[in-house]
Amino acid sequence: MQTYILRRLTFSIPALVLTSLIVFGLMHIIPGDVITAKLADQGTVRKADVDLMKHQYGLDKPLYEQYVIWVGRIARGDLGHSILTSESINQSLSRALPVTVELALLSLGVGIVLGVSLGIVSAVARNSPGDYVSRVVAIVGLSAPDFWLGTLLVTFFAIWFGWSPPLRFYPLLTNPLSNLAQFILPALIVGYRFSCTIMRITRSSLLEVLREDYIRTASAKGMRQQSVIFRHALKNAFLPVITIIGGQLAVLLGGLAIIEQIFALPGLGRLALQGLTFRDYPLVQADVMVFATLVICVNLMVDVSYGWLDPRIRFR
Repeated sequence: MQTYILRRLTFSIPALVLTSLIVFGLMHIIPGDVITAKLADQGTVRKADVDLMKHQYGLDKPLYEQYVIWVGRIARGDLGHSILTSESINQSLSRALPVTVELALLSLGVGIVLGVSLGIVSAVARNSPGDYVSRVVAIVGLSAPDFWLGTLLVTFFAIWFGWSPPLRFYPLLTNPLSNLAQFILPALIVGYRFSCTIMRITRSSLLEVLREDYIRTASAKGMRQQSVIFRHALKNAFLPVITIIGGQLAVLLGGLAIIEQIFALPGLGRLALQGLTFRDYPLVQADVMVFATLVICVNLMVDVSYGWLDPRIRFR
C-alpha cells in the first residue's frame, strides 16, 4: 500500500506541472491588465506608473522567466501577493479554503444520505411506486442546474419572506449557529443535485449485484433480507458509487463558484471569480493550483478505499 501511494504521488507531479503550464499560459493570453485596472481605481493611468508596477511585480520579464520564478516560490510555499489588493495570497486562501471545504462536505453529506437511501429503495422495490418516485426525483435534479435553483430560491425567499443571503460571513468556530444558517440552503441545493447521480448509480449497481448467485444462495438459506442487502450486496455494489462520490467531490471543490457568489460565501470559487474579473494573475494561478492538488488528493483517497471495500483488489 505504501509503495502504491508513493507511486501515485510521484505520478501526480507531471499532472501538477502540466496544470501550472496551462493556467499560467491562459492567464497571460486573455486580454486585460490588472495593473491598469488598479491604477484606474486610483484615478490616473500613466505609462511610467504602469512600467514601474510591472517591474515591481516582475511582469516585465520574459514569460518563461516569470514561470520559473512563480514555480520556485510555490515550491517554497510562497504563493506571492495579490496585485490588486497587495494581500498575501497565502492569507486569502487560508480564509477561503475552509469555506469551500465546509460547503463541499455538507453538500456531500446531503448527497450521500439522500442518494444512497433513494437508490436502495429504488433497487429493492424495483418497478414499485417508490421506485418511480425516486427516479422522477433524480431526473428532475439532473435537469435543473444548481445555480438556477439557487437563484430561484433566493428570489423566492426574498419576495415572500424578506430574506436574502447575509453579506457578513460568520466562521464556524466563531458563531456555529449563524454559520450553519448560511450554509444550509446552498448545501441542500448542491447536495440534492449531487444525490441524483448517486441515486442512479446506486440503483443500477445494486440491481446488478442482487442478481448474483451468492445473493440468491444467501436468501435461499433463510438469511434476512436486510442482512443480505446491507452485509453482502451493498458493500459489493458500492465500488462504482465510491468512484462517483470521489469524482463529484472533486467537482464540488472546484465548481462551487456560482453558488458561492449567489449566497455571498467567501470561498475559493468566489475568490477565483474576483481574480479573473481583474486579471489578477498570481491569485488565479494559486487558486487553480490549490484546486488541482485537492482533486489529486481526493482521487488518491478513492483509489485507496477500493482495497477496503473489495479485498480482491490488491495494490502492487
